[in-house]
Amino acid sequence: MYMYQEVYLVPTLSYLYLVVVLLPSIFFSFRRMAFKSLDSVTSSDIAALGIEPQLAHSLHGRLAEIVSNHGSATPHTWRCISSHLLSPDLPFSLHQMLYYGCYKDFGPDPPAWIPDAENAISTNVGKLLEKRGKEFLGVKYKDPISNFSDFQEFSVTNPEVYWRTILDEMNISFSKPPECILRENFSRDGQILNPGGEWLPGAFINPAKNCLDLNCKSLDDTMILWRDEGKDDLPVNKMTLKELRSEVWLVAYALKELELEGGSAIAIDMPMNVHSVVIYLAIVLAGYVVVSIADSFAAPEISTRLKISKAKAIFTQDLIVRGEKTIPLYSRIVEAQSPLAIVIPSKGFSVSAQLRHGDVSWHDFLNRANKFKNYEFAAVEQPIDAYTNILFSSGTTGEPKAIPWTQATPFKAAADAWCHMDIQKGDVVAWPTNLGWMMGPWLVYASLLNGASIALYNGSPLGSGFAKFVQDAKVTMLGVIPSIVRTWKSTNCVAGYDWSTIRCFSSTGEASNIDEYLWLMGRAYYKPVIEYCGGTEIGGGFVTGSLLQAQSLAAFSTPAMGCSLFILGSDGYPIPKHKPGIGELALGPLMFGASKTLLNADHYDVYFKRMPSLNGKVLRRHGDMFELTSKGYYHAHGRADDTMNLGGIKVSSVEIERICNEADEKVLETAAIGVPPLAGGPEQLVIAVVLKNSDRTTVDLNQLRLSFNSAVQKKLNPLFRVSRVVPLSSLPRTATNKVMRRILRQQFTQLDKSSKI
Repeated sequence: MYMYQEVYLVPTLSYLYLVVVLLPSIFFSFRRMAFKSLDSVTSSDIAALGIEPQLAHSLHGRLAEIVSNHGSATPHTWRCISSHLLSPDLPFSLHQMLYYGCYKDFGPDPPAWIPDAENAISTNVGKLLEKRGKEFLGVKYKDPISNFSDFQEFSVTNPEVYWRTILDEMNISFSKPPECILRENFSRDGQILNPGGEWLPGAFINPAKNCLDLNCKSLDDTMILWRDEGKDDLPVNKMTLKELRSEVWLVAYALKELELEGGSAIAIDMPMNVHSVVIYLAIVLAGYVVVSIADSFAAPEISTRLKISKAKAIFTQDLIVRGEKTIPLYSRIVEAQSPLAIVIPSKGFSVSAQLRHGDVSWHDFLNRANKFKNYEFAAVEQPIDAYTNILFSSGTTGEPKAIPWTQATPFKAAADAWCHMDIQKGDVVAWPTNLGWMMGPWLVYASLLNGASIALYNGSPLGSGFAKFVQDAKVTMLGVIPSIVRTWKSTNCVAGYDWSTIRCFSSTGEASNIDEYLWLMGRAYYKPVIEYCGGTEIGGGFVTGSLLQAQSLAAFSTPAMGCSLFILGSDGYPIPKHKPGIGELALGPLMFGASKTLLNADHYDVYFKRMPSLNGKVLRRHGDMFELTSKGYYHAHGRADDTMNLGGIKVSSVEIERICNEADEKVLETAAIGVPPLAGGPEQLVIAVVLKNSDRTTVDLNQLRLSFNSAVQKKLNPLFRVSRVVPLSSLPRTATNKVMRRILRQQFTQLDKSSKI
């Protein structure tokens, strides 16, 4: 039994700068102090890491030559070491010794990857700038690396030219072209109408049709690669563009047989596999609206999303198969009282469950359209502001915000991939995700609209099976979240697999850890990690990285193309541009593809109300705390509001507290807090609990934690886990009785750090 110890926390904001800026910087400085400078490293030091003496001697000789040519502590020294000396089969401790030794006295944001001129001009943006850089930037244009930041600013100040150019580069076709790229329309009689402006007004388009078009693609091009877990020794499955078109057309015809009203919402709640991608494209092609629901949700969460979206049908599976385990899915759909369900078998051709009256098996659903097999389906072209997808993001009131993507949003996702991850025709893109989260639809559009293949592994991404799939599918862009990388590193499950085809990684969802991402880069001979931060309501990222800029670990090197970032000072107004500082992040309002409406909340109130204006334009609220460093990198420091990020899933404190308050009769009230670990990484869920008076000295905190875990996983999400429970005499509150969760977050973080120092 844990002994009860009451913790008294003084609510004060004075810890903020210390907690989120100074202490992490001090921690990283101590990390580097533990290593020798490179000119002091001996062959014995290398051998002490478990490396055979003869190899250690050889490695030391090559290291000495690099230091002689480039110095012992320069970015070019590290580039040579990472490119010509280190390899995945060498102990990671050697990678750490050389990285931290090289940058021992460098200061903040040491670059882990540096672009070179030869590769820069082969990137999408590099080729564009070599061709039209002087046209865009005038006489100051020199080369893609030197002028990337200028081009990013150009994308913000010249949206008409920039977006017309990018849409042309991606070969996007409209059935009716737009009247212009952007029509700014801020107010009428003093009333703000749409701070985000009107993008592509008058245009008609279908994003799924663009995915299936032959623009720069051939019918024999591979569009989807996949493998089922447990079949790791079999060849990778492949689907060509010709086969994908045929499959999507058939499902689109079958959807029409349901006789749903045009624009009806149709949900998808199933793993991300070849079936779900085909279904997703077919729904959009046929002019309906996808409702994205994650396959990890419990029945009440599924029901909530179905009701908000007014879905008329849902695609699902009977079971989710993970190795030898099976997880019921269709039964959750039934419990959620869904509308008509089309049920795909997880194995074979027959559904394993007894279907509810009115529900349809996948086989019977497709049979309805057999007469149209191999006939092209005429895409339903939609106005640019018509909905194409409804996704959900947790709000601060307990109900998830329903965020519609318009027909424009998919092209924002694809443009981010084109510009920042450099996805090109022939690339193979893998990112373990689900259509219930924005990265699922993002993966579809980022790949197919750019002529690349989607790589899908039907199983857990945490083991050697996935690592082998990356090798066998010859993945060139691998997307991750930090918790996956942490598991790979701790289990060493990727050892022995060849990831040399990877050109870059990308990471999103939660805060990264420097050591873990140094390890990740080393698995692919030090290819860069492009950090990517955005939101469902953005349709992509607002801050990220570029293959034309030096990339520092766990940092963002640039605002996304077309986006402008502002850090708000203590007075609530933006600090001067390019000035280092920390504060709540605000976004420029004019962002291509960003949301303009919410189905169950006032969009203006959520994103613009009470936000400052700059140059006559009201800024857009995002809610994260961000820091701009002296070297021009951005660092994320968690949510400024009461929404936390658990394993890449945003969830409101209120949702968790509602469940925990009812989990045990000893509980008076709770506060759910996301606390970042000392060494970086995703937030950990900590529950501050106030107990009823009679139970304060007898409670078993470990048992209480298990009770909270069970309730949260059953009623909210099975992926969430309570890390610890902290008992308090009372929760800190404002004068209006609102719980001050930010204060708890700061002080729990401070307590963690104090115990380590």
